[in-house]
Amino acid sequence: QPDLVERLISVDISPISTAPVSEFSAYISAMKSVKIPDGLSRSAARQLADDQLRPVVQLPQLRQFLLTNLVEAEGRYIWRVNLEAISHHLADILNFPVFHKPYPGPALFLGGSNSPYISSKDHPEIQRLFPRADIQYIKGAGHIVHQDKFEEFITAVLNFLPP
Repeated sequence: QPDLVERLISVDISPISTAPVSEFSAYISAMKSVKIPDGLSRSAARQLADDQLRPVVQLPQLRQFLLTNLVEAEGRYIWRVNLEAISHHLADILNFPVFHKPYPGPALFLGGSNSPYISSKDHPEIQRLFPRADIQYIKGAGHIVHQDKFEEFITAVLNFLPP
């Protein structure tokens, strides 16, 4: 229903299946295996979880992003996100829905220059499905563009939105 969308912003994802470049399955498994004893302070729990995630999630920024989902509930530390649901539906999450009618409105595909999720090989499909797309990369940003380069991200978004 393109008439319901005035403008579209896609942040570091393209209309191509991302399964071949995704390490999310390994990240989810690592998050599920984190063990934190009851009674720890929040900072100690986060440090312990960080240490347990480090072998699989090597980028410190990505670990910190994942750790924002570690919350205390009734004296225990749990993940705020539903890891079971995500792991069972990861293929659906990583695949772009099939549609053939292009979105006619303005679209911004904003990627991180250090991320594999919008590559030059994706440009023809982006242009086919989003003929008014502007594809931009934020230099030095990885997949979590808004965390890696917050000011540049906000500037790109604001420049895309109408005044």
